[in-house]
Amino acid sequence: MLALVAALAVVPSALASALAPGGSPVVALASSAGEVTQVLAGLFVLLLGAKLGEEVMRRLGQPGVIGELLGGFVVGPFCLGLVTPGEAAQVMAELGVVVLLFTVGLEVRIDDLFRVGRAAILTAVIGMLLPLAGGYLLTMLLFDDSLASLFVGLALAATSIGITSKVLRDMGVLDRTFAKIVIGAALVDDILALVLIGLATGLAEGDVSANTLLVGVAGIGLVLLGFAAARRARGLPRTVFTWPLFADTPLVPAFLLMLAVGLLAAAIGLAAIIGAFVAGLIVAETEAAEELERDFKPLASVFTPFFFAVTGAQLDLGLLLDPKVAMFAVVLAVIGVVTKVIGGVIGARSIGRWGSATVGFGMVPRGEVGIVVANLAVATGVVGPTPFAVMLVAVVLTTVAAPYLLAWSVPKAEREQATAGAAGQTAATG
Repeated sequence: MLALVAALAVVPSALASALAPGGSPVVALASSAGEVTQVLAGLFVLLLGAKLGEEVMRRLGQPGVIGELLGGFVVGPFCLGLVTPGEAAQVMAELGVVVLLFTVGLEVRIDDLFRVGRAAILTAVIGMLLPLAGGYLLTMLLFDDSLASLFVGLALAATSIGITSKVLRDMGVLDRTFAKIVIGAALVDDILALVLIGLATGLAEGDVSANTLLVGVAGIGLVLLGFAAARRARGLPRTVFTWPLFADTPLVPAFLLMLAVGLLAAAIGLAAIIGAFVAGLIVAETEAAEELERDFKPLASVFTPFFFAVTGAQLDLGLLLDPKVAMFAVVLAVIGVVTKVIGGVIGARSIGRWGSATVGFGMVPRGEVGIVVANLAVATGVVGPTPFAVMLVAVVLTTVAAPYLLAWSVPKAEREQATAGAAGQTAATG
């Protein structure tokens, strides 16, 4: 049906072009074919670069997501220059992270999130305020510009839930308590970050409206509504998904639900990934959950690498050749790491030393959120080339550091959790 509607929309304009005086439909078709070929070639290079990077890093015993990021960087405009991500690549990247967050939602249960709710909220709030203040103060010392300092601090405040989710999922620990706190905190973090980004942009443009605060309220409302819907969906039979004649498996209706809730989130000013995560939570409570986990894995393995490859392709590591930029960026990145870890240690202290530290490490990557803030700062004319470069490099450093920090701390957190569980059992039997 959608294809038919699209065709009906395109046919009149195509006929008009073909029948126009002096028009050359053959040339137009050739040009269109050339553009399609160029887009496909770009997507091929991005995906190949990401997967080759992942292959190399996995063989070296390193996190695969680092390879996908570096693969995107290598084929991108700031290294080999084989591809510059365009609109099609951005769409694939957005779809990739939407699919990723939906699959994460499939593996999380709302009861588990409620159990760690207090720790997640506390971690999110502390983990936003500390880096925001640290980035602001450091930039004020160097540039004495309050608005630019606000954007630099904001670039450090938000967490990339996509990167952390991928690392935790690859390590097979999404069902652990520390992972649930990270996911919950990152969800709260994203909602708060979007409100702060709106306020900062409004200040830069001289137009702060109540709509920004409404976005936050709407975001919290959407998440709570999603939790309520998930509880109502508990035990829903698989036949609900296969009732439509077009649905031989639950995959297609679930994919449509993912897009619908993602669009709803985007419509109220949130990131589509929040809606996708909520959709995953809803479907996870149904009888089709296990089947959908299997069906979505191939989709995630194809689409998700585009997100990391496009993120990597936007990174200009050559900026580090400027000593001033390098020093400022490294200090900023250290502040970004330390403040997030402090937030995790304080917010999740009830789960143990290594568990809380792992929560902090999970909140470290800024990824695409930091890049968005940096681009907004430039677009509004708030920052110049040097602060912009510093923001990007600091975002890169936190993004690359997080998987290594998690790979180091997760085994220790698991041992700590196992020891605590064994001690609790001994106490109960004694």
